[in-house]
Amino acid sequence: MTPGRARVWIGAARLRTLPAAIVPVVVGTACACATRAPRVIDPVAGDVSSRAIAWRPALAALAGALAIQIGTNFANDVFDAERGADGADRIGPVRAVSAGLVTAGAMKRAMVCTFAIACAFGAYLVAVGGWPIAIVGIASIAAGIAYTGGPWPLGYHGLGDATVFVAFGLVAVCGTAYVELGAVPALAIWAAVPVGALATAILVVNNLRDRVGDARAGKRTLAVRLGRRGALVEYTALLAIAYAAPIALAVARGAPWCALPVVSLPLAARDVRAVVAATTGVDFNRSLASTARLLLVHGVLLATGVAV
Repeated sequence: MTPGRARVWIGAARLRTLPAAIVPVVVGTACACATRAPRVIDPVAGDVSSRAIAWRPALAALAGALAIQIGTNFANDVFDAERGADGADRIGPVRAVSAGLVTAGAMKRAMVCTFAIACAFGAYLVAVGGWPIAIVGIASIAAGIAYTGGPWPLGYHGLGDATVFVAFGLVAVCGTAYVELGAVPALAIWAAVPVGALATAILVVNNLRDRVGDARAGKRTLAVRLGRRGALVEYTALLAIAYAAPIALAVARGAPWCALPVVSLPLAARDVRAVVAATTGVDFNRSLASTARLLLVHGVLLATGVAV
């Protein structure tokens, strides 16, 4: 593969979106570690933690999540192109199929191969966690395809935001905790809320940027249905939820470290101002990348606070 060809496929993988796959696994792992066993003090050895990470399931979950995210990005590239959503008036990054850089057939083959890799890691996770993990994996891949593909694409009917919240929040965080712990602790459900909210906020920025082209193509995202002002309210509300949830968790558990994500609140305020002020594709692309970074920072802080 030539360097230019490699860049095309790297662009199609949409690396900026990958924090949405990484953070749920990190947070879910932290929840499993915090729930597995309490920290103990040995009179001889000193402070000894029995909260060891289940590395094999954790790494398999991470690899599977990344493969599903990239496969979903490939699916969106080809199915949006086939539906005419990525037309000449697009102001976002170049999409490989619509720009003629990759054929639809090649993109579909890449999508299938990437989902197959996810299934390979999923097979190990099923062996560890049983049939519930099989259901989670199948549903995640189906959602990745159904977001823009199939006879009734979710993203074209305003259900993309809810799908992302559930898939990248509740399902991914709780599923990771389950495969490492054998159960879904209440802590994972609490922690899934801010993760899902920020992952959805990334989608809101994307849909705000593509609002005009999506409306032309009949892609009725929430940004199209609500309009610019409504989408901005949604974005702000999602970020507010992302910070209210850890504070509520800290109060409910009597564990102040769970509120550690509040440290990143200035970054969130900056992102809100930037999205509100955005008018060009470049502005929105910067905001999308910045929101993805916020998810990463917030997620690492949340995982740290939960694990302490």
